[in-house]
Amino acid sequence: MTNPLTNKIGVIVDSFGIGVREGLLKAREVGAEGVQIYAVSGEMDPANLNAAARRELRSYIDGLGLEISALCGDLGGHGFQDAAANPEKVEKSKRILDLAVELGTNVVTTHIGIVPDDRDGAIYSAMQQACEELGQYAKSLNSYFAIETGPEPAAHLKSFLDTLSTNGVSVNFDPANMVMVTGDDPVQGVITLKDYIVHTHVKDGKRLRVVDPRQVYGFLGYQKMTHEHIAQMASEGADFEEVPLGEGSVDFDAYFAALQSIGYKGYLTIEREVGAKPELDIRKAVEFIKRYR
Repeated sequence: MTNPLTNKIGVIVDSFGIGVREGLLKAREVGAEGVQIYAVSGEMDPANLNAAARRELRSYIDGLGLEISALCGDLGGHGFQDAAANPEKVEKSKRILDLAVELGTNVVTTHIGIVPDDRDGAIYSAMQQACEELGQYAKSLNSYFAIETGPEPAAHLKSFLDTLSTNGVSVNFDPANMVMVTGDDPVQGVITLKDYIVHTHVKDGKRLRVVDPRQVYGFLGYQKMTHEHIAQMASEGADFEEVPLGEGSVDFDAYFAALQSIGYKGYLTIEREVGAKPELDIRKAVEFIKRYR
């Protein structure tokens, strides 16, 4: 690293496993400047937050001196691979984006399902149509739906994004997913996806053996994706293992340098999906990133 990092540090509130309000307090306590919050179900489901509740939540977060780096709008299942399920999912995704804007962020991260190799097939077409509609909607709000990296190599994801008419659907870059699942190189991935990266996760992991990405992220006609399933795989570690920052295969010196080289100014948001002591791991992760400042 030649230059010190200037990016703000975020934390996924849900990683603490103690609820939104407590998680927000904890995020401030561990030294984060911003937070990412799941907004799919429960108290953060857009349907459960009226205008007054949204104003109150935003002012509570402001009062803690925090910003929202992004919302997580990951609806699980098959992402947008199933054309029949997409209208409902696209509609819900739009409502999550509306909520994000009202809470002061212009990024919603999501998984869209593995982009298939067959460009002429029904699954590719279904994903393309959903992402085109979401991208245009996001663009109309000056916002982004950010696809999390990992299910497919960066070059393949870029070729899919390049088929869309706007960059309203962009990228939430997660280096650990790449090393754990596809064995892709995060540093090259940053360069490949440089025009699309609007948010990042800071996470580390190891690949223990080659794994079919469908076993991790699901696929239409194969199995559904759930975060619980991924966390279980990442902690039990037959195929891959999520580990505390600096203990895995992500070369953070080179990764952070790559983000600098493309002029990335957004958040570095810590995600910890496994482990018995998330708070301890997250505190260490904040300190780890601060060493680059």
